[in-house]
Amino acid sequence: MRLAVISGGSRGIGHALGVELEARGFELIEFSRSAPWPHSVATDFSSPALTWSSITARLQQADRGRLSELIVVSNAATLAPIGPTSTSTPELVCGNVSANLTSAVLFISAAIAQFQQAACRKVVANITAGVSQHGLAGWSLYCAAKAGMEAYVRTLALEQAGNADPFIPVSIDPGVVRTEMHVVASMADPKVFPAAPRFAERLASDHLASPAETAAAIARILMSPNLSPGLLYDARDAAAAA
Repeated sequence: MRLAVISGGSRGIGHALGVELEARGFELIEFSRSAPWPHSVATDFSSPALTWSSITARLQQADRGRLSELIVVSNAATLAPIGPTSTSTPELVCGNVSANLTSAVLFISAAIAQFQQAACRKVVANITAGVSQHGLAGWSLYCAAKAGMEAYVRTLALEQAGNADPFIPVSIDPGVVRTEMHVVASMADPKVFPAAPRFAERLASDHLASPAETAAAIARILMSPNLSPGLLYDARDAAAAA
């Protein structure tokens, strides 16, 4: 059995990636708040404790004895609240960090705990963003979480290196993609998110990659036999090389 476990796969890149991997012969388990698909599990990533229990309960049902390949993709993320944290509330700040960082770590950790002993090819991928490297005014929480997850993946690679049946942890930057998140960013108040007009211009142009195109490029990375643990990959490079 080839199994793909994806968070935030209800729409956008996550959903397109699920479709791509299913076409490549993978069975799917998807975790999201809306859980719209037959293979979905309703999961509130703003609540880390519930995230851990929901993911663990579902993964325990997987037939590990039949597992021949495993891909785990941490994709769930939120932009809210947009704007300086000093103008937000503690509840909204904590909710963002919980969804984008704490629950992302727990999602990956739960998968590793369930499948560490499986003797097969195992890849765990963190879907990141270019803003992890340079920041963007109004997105301090989102940028911080993406940078934190990249650091987590690099360290996870070191931890897995000494394991008899290691996971291959990587981060993947999907590039600029036409998603609902891009729409939300374009509609934000420029007073709190100065880049909003630039996002709106991109939406009005034909220069954004589609989720399906990006998913195909990400899948090529995930299936590569030459993945280096801990590295950051760019889906645009994979698309260009196709």
